[in-house]
Amino acid sequence: MKVTVLVGSKSDLEIAEKVRSRLTAFHVPCDVQVASAHRTPEKVDRLVQDPETDVFVAMAGLSAALPGVVAARTLKPVIGVPLHRGLGLDSLLSVVQMPPGIPVASVGLDAAENAALLATAILALKYPELEEALRGYRAQWREEPPPAPGSAP
Repeated sequence: MKVTVLVGSKSDLEIAEKVRSRLTAFHVPCDVQVASAHRTPEKVDRLVQDPETDVFVAMAGLSAALPGVVAARTLKPVIGVPLHRGLGLDSLLSVVQMPPGIPVASVGLDAAENAALLATAILALKYPELEEALRGYRAQWREEPPPAPGSAP
């Protein structure tokens, strides 16, 4: 069981760490790598071939080509996280408007937590112990709603 998180540049590592943090809380191994679809495509190709990875999370700003490039090279699930650069609209549209036959699941702008939760839900199909962990996570919000996006925890 493993999730590989790919970011387009070092400046995206702060958001990627939020994915790693949430996955670690669920005891899901996570590997974070900087690999640009444009500057280091060979590295992207190598990382996508990792047989231990079950789910990929790919995030990038601006043209946000990385999630689509990863999806084009694997049959494993890919979750795209559009990053807020400028208005963020270009990144968002790049992730959600994939061509037919190359699906990428998408979460909201900078929504690293949701990407981690979606990756965990996908893994729970194969690893039932994660389903119970997700139930527990969601149950805590019955008592206290989660903070609004962008607000302090």
